[in-house]
Amino acid sequence: MSDDPQLRVLHLVHQYPPDYLGGTELYTQTVAKALSARDYPVAVFTRRNADGVGSEDRLEADVAVHMAWNGSLTPTQRFLSTFGNADLEQAFGGILERFQPELIHIQHLMGLPITLLKQIRRRRIPFVVTLHDFWWVCANAQLITNYSGEICDGPNLWINCARCALARSGRSALWPAIPLLAGMLARRDTVLGAILREAAQLIAPSHFVKDWYTNHGIPGDRIQVLPHGIDLPALPSLRASHARPRLLYAGGLAWQKGVHVLMEALAGMNGSCELWIAGDEAFDPEYSRRLRAIAHGYPDSQISFLGKLSRQDLWQTLTRVDAVVVPALWYETFSLIIHEAFAAGVPVIASNLGALAEAVHHEVDGLLVEAGSTRAWRQTLQRLIDDPTLLGKLRQQVRPPLGVDEHIARLQRIYTEVIRSHGQ
Repeated sequence: MSDDPQLRVLHLVHQYPPDYLGGTELYTQTVAKALSARDYPVAVFTRRNADGVGSEDRLEADVAVHMAWNGSLTPTQRFLSTFGNADLEQAFGGILERFQPELIHIQHLMGLPITLLKQIRRRRIPFVVTLHDFWWVCANAQLITNYSGEICDGPNLWINCARCALARSGRSALWPAIPLLAGMLARRDTVLGAILREAAQLIAPSHFVKDWYTNHGIPGDRIQVLPHGIDLPALPSLRASHARPRLLYAGGLAWQKGVHVLMEALAGMNGSCELWIAGDEAFDPEYSRRLRAIAHGYPDSQISFLGKLSRQDLWQTLTRVDAVVVPALWYETFSLIIHEAFAAGVPVIASNLGALAEAVHHEVDGLLVEAGSTRAWRQTLQRLIDDPTLLGKLRQQVRPPLGVDEHIARLQRIYTEVIRSHGQ
């Protein structure tokens, strides 16, 4: 890419800030802005969850952001959109015509029609795919069942997937529909698998993700591991000692994130920890009410809800805590907050699952805990109280993660190789 600084790159993503602030959305925004700052023409095409039909264009730090919508999305509508949506197809065709991309980076297609690929093929535009989660194999993207809350290993003749879809839609009683749904999900799997095999390059944010997709039929030599890049802004160091360990959970407030396990672990300890919870309570109001109910059983000063933090507020908050906690119950694929904590020099206590166990080095820069076990989390938190020097020792061994500049440099090399191969 350094040989052709005018290469035009279009990012295709299911949703985008400021409407959504998840890891995939923030990563896409960061990469788009970083490439634009290096004088590359960059655009983003995304779907907005809004009533009616329409589109909107805006310029964000020289990145052309194109948003289209075709009504509000329920889980069922999001699934059905995978198979086609004429309004979104038309809006996407218009962007391809106006922007004329030379490479497309698919970040996520959930809620977007896979028929967009027909237009990409017709124009013979090479594309790469980042495997941000398991959506390409698992329709709900999380590998955790909606009917039992257990970690799933993927489709089993798609019968389990059909049960999951019914449970998510609230129609579990419609079990006679399982064979029909299983057939639709099998078709989905075939079409999405073909897209992955057609991509010029697949990118995984962790070795765990690469290994998982390799074990599910995608050749490992087609997947390149590239961790997301993190840059710490200039902030004052506020490393004041605290009377009790101050812990921060920052992320989604949903059951699979395991915040309730962490909160319940605070009970019955000899001494106490202080827990700050940052996240959007509107995302899953029922779960947030459950967390609030648990918090009522503790002193007011022990558990604090910080609400939805801006990026700057998050960085400021990281300077005021002793550790970040990530009690996930499912396979995280990267965990932005872990790497942000490390960028700020903060140790991490996390579940021993997926990419979390890859990112955190147990007893070195953090601690790994049995996922979902209130007892194990309580024992770990008790260690922080019993040994006031432990967090300091872990903090001294925290190393900064890959920076944005190095990440972009590696991504540019991938783009360059894709363009070079496409021209052969």
